[in-house]
Amino acid sequence: MQSNLTKTQKTQQHEHPLVAQFIDMLWLEQGLSDNTLSSYRSDLKLFRLFLLECDTDIDKASFDDIVRFQHHLVELKRAKNTVTRMISALRRFYNYLQTHHLIAINPTSKVVMPKADKKLPKTLSQQQVEALLDAPNIDDAIENRDYAMLELLYATGMRVTELVSLQMPQISLQQGVIRVIGKGNKERLVPMGEVAVDALTNYIQYSRNELLKVSSDVLFPSKRGTQMTRQTFWHRIKAYAIRANISVELSPHTLRHAFATHLVNHGADLRVVQLLLGHSDLSTTQIYTHVAKARLQELHSVHHPRA
Repeated sequence: MQSNLTKTQKTQQHEHPLVAQFIDMLWLEQGLSDNTLSSYRSDLKLFRLFLLECDTDIDKASFDDIVRFQHHLVELKRAKNTVTRMISALRRFYNYLQTHHLIAINPTSKVVMPKADKKLPKTLSQQQVEALLDAPNIDDAIENRDYAMLELLYATGMRVTELVSLQMPQISLQQGVIRVIGKGNKERLVPMGEVAVDALTNYIQYSRNELLKVSSDVLFPSKRGTQMTRQTFWHRIKAYAIRANISVELSPHTLRHAFATHLVNHGADLRVVQLLLGHSDLSTTQIYTHVAKARLQELHSVHHPRA
């Protein structure tokens, strides 16, 4: 078994050419993000490693191989959503190979996809959001930048990656809108609201030039004057949450979820929320109706005398 593993590990040092071709297609034709491409590559690499230990390779996989891989993932106690994502990646890969006549039979064509668990996104109450937004000290240049970023996140519901990538030409303070470039390089216009516009105006007027080291269009530079990473801003959010005594477990999308949930709670049309979030499918947005219902049930159980 040890010799097999050694052989497999040596083979794994080289990506299969069909996998490389598939990843290139996703990048060139669909403009997927680096994180998404990395996820596809990782899933296909894991499947190939499984196959190589069974003395076959990814271009020779059969329906039975796919089923065995599913069972293997279950035995490893992988989450149902993870299994669903991996099988979905395999299906997309083999659909691509069959469409381009690189394989004769698609081994995933009869595979039954496991149903993913619907997890309600963690969000914040309006009071918690206000406490978080009040945490930065706007007299400090870096914290003034962070305040503008937090206000913009909550006002627009954009992704953190979209936020840190913003360039000056993408904003219009006069019209109060921002041109967001989302997944697949798709653009959407999102209104900012008066509070976010004021926060952004103040930051640009008093703090941005102090942070810039060289001439740049980056809207929110790091303390080194370059584009900030999403990880850096995520750490900043957690620090402000601690300062605001927020004990809820946060994620990089917490304010995005809060934006959508609070809109739905106040009666916003689901399709409008879909456009603002940049979701390609309405079913993705519908999760926020479940969040709103869950919150109503929670309030009812706490405050109703006969709950």
